[in-house]
Amino acid sequence: MALGATIYVFKIDLADSDRGVYQPLELRVARHPSETEEHLLTRVLAYCLEYDEGIAFSNGLFEADQPAIAVRDLTGVLRVWIDIGAPEAARLHRAAKLAPRVVIYTNKDAVQLAARLGAERIHRVEAMELYAVDREWLASFAARLARRMEFTLTVAERHLYVSLGEETLAGVIERVPIGGSS
Repeated sequence: MALGATIYVFKIDLADSDRGVYQPLELRVARHPSETEEHLLTRVLAYCLEYDEGIAFSNGLFEADQPAIAVRDLTGVLRVWIDIGAPEAARLHRAAKLAPRVVIYTNKDAVQLAARLGAERIHRVEAMELYAVDREWLASFAARLARRMEFTLTVAERHLYVSLGEETLAGVIERVPIGGSS
């Protein structure tokens, strides 16, 4: 018998001064049995960092033809394809043909991923954005993961501050150029 997804509920007060987004969020996120805690939290962070009207998680985590997170306009047209982890070149090639903006948030070795992707033939690879989540910070955050969580996420100059009660975890998210792009 296959294991089912585990549902996590996040109540997040988002304060992103970089983009001028101040929004309370309540997210119900399904964690696939094969998904790590770090991957789950990277998905949640990517959702927050890209929060905009029309943003939504995809129906399935490992659907080759769907982004992990999508931003669509009011007519349903895909505006932003957001992927998590270390997606394959073929997936990103297809994404670049479907969406004007492709963004990757990784909890993996971002420099190695950027080098691998830069060596592949990917449509508009120079326009893709790759962001590395601070792996030590993410591991510390994952150690505090609970099925129901409330926290404040403050973003200032790509520095992340997660306030869990009296405790604040500070980390950085940095953009990594893909194969010589900036």
